[in-house]
Amino acid sequence: MKPISFIQPSRNNKKYLQWSYESIRKNLGYKHEICWADDFSDDGTWMWMNKIADEDKNVKIHRNEGPDRLGHTILYDTLVDMASNDIVMIYHADMYACPNMDVEVLKHLQRGKVVSATRIEPPLHPDGPEKILMDYGIEPEEFKEEELLTWLSSSPELTHSKMTNETTGGIFAPWAIYKDDFLAIGGHDPLYAPQSKEDSDIFNRFQLAGYETIQTWRGFVYHMTCRGSRFKDGAMRNPAGQVFMKGRESSEWLAQNLRSTRNFIRKWGHMVQHDEYLKPIVPPKYDVGFVAYNCNKQMLYELEPWCSKIYLDLRKNDVISEYRKEEQQNTQFDLDERIKLYGTNKISEIHDICVEFDASKLNNENFQVLVNLSKMLQDSGEIGEMEYGIFKFYIKSLETYEKNLIVCKSN
Repeated sequence: MKPISFIQPSRNNKKYLQWSYESIRKNLGYKHEICWADDFSDDGTWMWMNKIADEDKNVKIHRNEGPDRLGHTILYDTLVDMASNDIVMIYHADMYACPNMDVEVLKHLQRGKVVSATRIEPPLHPDGPEKILMDYGIEPEEFKEEELLTWLSSSPELTHSKMTNETTGGIFAPWAIYKDDFLAIGGHDPLYAPQSKEDSDIFNRFQLAGYETIQTWRGFVYHMTCRGSRFKDGAMRNPAGQVFMKGRESSEWLAQNLRSTRNFIRKWGHMVQHDEYLKPIVPPKYDVGFVAYNCNKQMLYELEPWCSKIYLDLRKNDVISEYRKEEQQNTQFDLDERIKLYGTNKISEIHDICVEFDASKLNNENFQVLVNLSKMLQDSGEIGEMEYGIFKFYIKSLETYEKNLIVCKSN
């Protein structure tokens, strides 16, 4: 069996990393390499990592000395570069490796393929066809290990309704890939640092690069979920003993998730899309220019991510200046290039697709035309001028550009 390099960044979640490390060594042995990055923690993580690295020669460690957090978007790739093995696995610090997980993943892994293990999770999040909800505890100190191992040894595929197929086509952590396949597309995009949407972005690029995504329903991790910056401090059980997540996200996570969502839309032209098993769906990426009349700053905030460039009239120069000042810190995209004055320019001659409209007439209903524009253009396939509600379209080409996004040139 080929050795795997487990890639595990960590920030102030030492007890989960300890629990995860013990499971890898107990259930998978010492043949696999473990690569850790401490993201400027102050909970003793780095001291503990050094202790383990002294005792376990198949552990590599790295520390971000701060003072700023780098996040796992950056540190995943730092650790992949450090990894000694041909195969790497993106692996969260709050995952327990179940027996034979490595065997089942490697059974399907070849170059040009990405293989995910199946997550068994407590009900912190809604159920889905790609995972198994079973509550074996939400903290290491209450983990019902023997109950989990007993269930796994009882041929659960014979009784569990989700395990009728040995594999499906989704992708999510933990996922394994050949290191050279990962490097060939430039790894994770630092646009999303420190975290959020970096996984959806790289999954899109796997799909466009032609990599096959496989989920094995015979290899498992128990995933306690979100033990990074997502949750506020405190227990996640209510007084009745029910597990829950709603309303527990930290303000840091919420703000970063919003930034990353807006950057994902800027890059791809759409929200994250996938099928029921979380296999990516990647709509076409078009060159679209918006000409927005009567656009105020709040409407500019809503519109700007959804196009290649947006054009406002000269009277809105102050609006543009204020928006750039507030928003540029949240993106690597150059807003000077994305927001222009239309003046006497014929925008319909600059972009493949030009959409003109009165921004003061936008509402929740007709805004969905812009949100779903990629699919509408793909379905219609029409060239020329046309009107739809408040929108006027000038379409001279339906050339698509999503394949230009496969390789992350930032890396």
